[in-house]
Amino acid sequence: MSRKRDEARNNRADSDKNKSAKKEISGKSKRMKKTQMTQAVIDLFQSNPKSVYNYKQISKLIGIEAQVQKIQALEIMYSLVDDDILVELERGRFRYNNLGTIATGTFQRRSNGKNALIPEDGGEPIHVAERNSGHAMDGDIVRVQILARIKGLMPEAEVLEIVDAKNRKFVGTIRINHNYAFLITEDKTLANDIFIPQGSLNGGKNNDKAVVKIVEWPDKAKNPIGEVIDVLGTSGENTTEMHAILAEFGLPYVYPQKVEQAADRISEEITEEDLAEREDFREVTTFTIDPKDAKDFDDALSLRKNKNGNWEVGVHIADVTHYVKPDDIIDKEAIERATSVYLVDRTIPMLPERLSNKLCSLRQDEEKLCYSVVFEISEEAGILASRIARTVIRSNRRFTYEEAQDIIETGEGDYSDEILKLNELAKIFRSRRIGNGAVEFERVEVRFDINDKGKPTGIYFKESKEANHLVEEFMLLANLTVAEAVGKTPKGKSKKTFVYRIHEQPDPDKMQNFAEFIGRMGYKLKRTGGKGEITKSINSVLDKAKGKPEQNLIETLAIRSMQKAKYSTHNIGHYGLSIPFYTHFTSPIRRYPDMMVHRLLERYTKGGRSVTDEKYEDLCDHCSSMEQLAANAERSSIKYKQVEFMSDKIGEIYDGVISGVTEWGLYVELNENKCEGLVPMRDLSDDYYEFDEKNYCLRGKRHKYIYSLGDKVTVKIAQANLQRKQLDFVLID
Repeated sequence: MSRKRDEARNNRADSDKNKSAKKEISGKSKRMKKTQMTQAVIDLFQSNPKSVYNYKQISKLIGIEAQVQKIQALEIMYSLVDDDILVELERGRFRYNNLGTIATGTFQRRSNGKNALIPEDGGEPIHVAERNSGHAMDGDIVRVQILARIKGLMPEAEVLEIVDAKNRKFVGTIRINHNYAFLITEDKTLANDIFIPQGSLNGGKNNDKAVVKIVEWPDKAKNPIGEVIDVLGTSGENTTEMHAILAEFGLPYVYPQKVEQAADRISEEITEEDLAEREDFREVTTFTIDPKDAKDFDDALSLRKNKNGNWEVGVHIADVTHYVKPDDIIDKEAIERATSVYLVDRTIPMLPERLSNKLCSLRQDEEKLCYSVVFEISEEAGILASRIARTVIRSNRRFTYEEAQDIIETGEGDYSDEILKLNELAKIFRSRRIGNGAVEFERVEVRFDINDKGKPTGIYFKESKEANHLVEEFMLLANLTVAEAVGKTPKGKSKKTFVYRIHEQPDPDKMQNFAEFIGRMGYKLKRTGGKGEITKSINSVLDKAKGKPEQNLIETLAIRSMQKAKYSTHNIGHYGLSIPFYTHFTSPIRRYPDMMVHRLLERYTKGGRSVTDEKYEDLCDHCSSMEQLAANAERSSIKYKQVEFMSDKIGEIYDGVISGVTEWGLYVELNENKCEGLVPMRDLSDDYYEFDEKNYCLRGKRHKYIYSLGDKVTVKIAQANLQRKQLDFVLID
């Protein structure tokens, strides 16, 4: 009796499953297309992975009645057996093949539902449908089951487990409705607004920008549930919006009081003991050259003529590690931040302001402690000797780049002899470096005139001139000299762990695409031959594009075809600079890798043993990641200010260049001010346009008209959406 009851119970369970499955696909057309039928069969087997079906049962459950379609269903099931999606247990009876591979990786969530798993072994991304995502969030480490692959379609996976939950914080605008609220976010990784119970607003008011943490996402709930953890201020206010940008990227927007207090306790006195172990440059002509709004002067140059007729040039760098000790509270905060962040209207410093703008800053007429690289250079710019030393300096003059440039152009001004000589040497260094295969990137940077309320009143372009190149060349020289001092290992000596700035060779496919694209614009790029020949060809293209409407576009695409430079203890050289050893030594106020280099250099100079590679490689990875986040935040702040600047220009008409082509429309960069906006695909109503990713274009299906990257167009400003940081344009025929 017991066995019969179990069989009856199992039969009822199978019946319930079948009814459930039939209910799920109810409403489907009884005359299905083959693709629809294939997907319906797969969905049914995936929903009932342990059940066994024949073609008649399947036909009934997916709602087809015609005999010809039942036969088609049987053919589909046999083709799914060939694809290893189903197994045939006995003649005509099938079961889902659920022996897929288990994989672990990083989950990428997108608001358009195109979620993916990035496998930890570095394989190709695997699509994860929204129905199979299990509320995993962007950045989570998840374990998935790879579903059986359908021939001709991309592989798919289903989330089995969230191994390590990452970001659960989102930035948006609070909208309150009676007893509950939602956080409306433009985050591209989250399609759903976040529900906030009344008791979890924590002081947040309607229309406030806030940071909200997701605390729960019930299985059957459409929206995650969150609580307000920080109120940034009223939407639209400048400081609120800048803090919101930082919070979006997980970057700090306030400085911990305890860290500032620790900095306040550091003595600014330079003792006799400090001076005893340093070379004294206080009587040598020394000056800084920086942007006009800079406050953290971390490098200075000195110049004097030796008795033998050669020149002594000192590159003096703020000795930050004299004040910041390993593992103290300031050092731990600096590690966490890893870099200063430069938004349009403010700097978010890596170090407390007392250190970055006062104690360590090489301010005019103040004695400062430095870590220096001192060169003996001939009249012909030959490097005859160099040494690395701790020093004390006194800057005679603080120059802006504009002031130094004026001296270079007129030959007149304070310390004109020194600046002109340094510029003469720097020009030789630069010419020699480019001749040896360095790539010469000089992108135009957009800058804003900002009023006291943070509103942009004008746009100007920052271009590198000879004064910028002067400083750049001596900083490059100091960086590579320090890298060689540690990296060049004598025979019989073991290598020491060090922090390098590395840059891999370009991806051949990206270079091929770049060459083909600029070829359509009349530029020729050499892709074969020695490295020097290729980089010479790249420099030639960049030089020919200068001053033309497509200059910014070509330089942007050239940079995108290159790999990103990063920090690593494993040196592979620097492709862009065409040198085998390179590091970052010259900006310890704003970059943590430079602080690491200072400490390692001191350790090895004193005969210390090599540090642990693994620890420093982890720090390098962290610093590279934070550098990228900071760059993204800076771009986001520029985008916000561009939209804000253009918000009173709705309806005005501008000439521009197509700067981006995507499946959702065309991006256009305006010639006059470099502001970029979107022409949405929906507004290209004269035809049905298809996205051709390989050829960077949209192609009309009927009329065959093509919109390509680099095309000149005329647009009208249609909308300025500050929430999305997006300008919408309309093409003018």
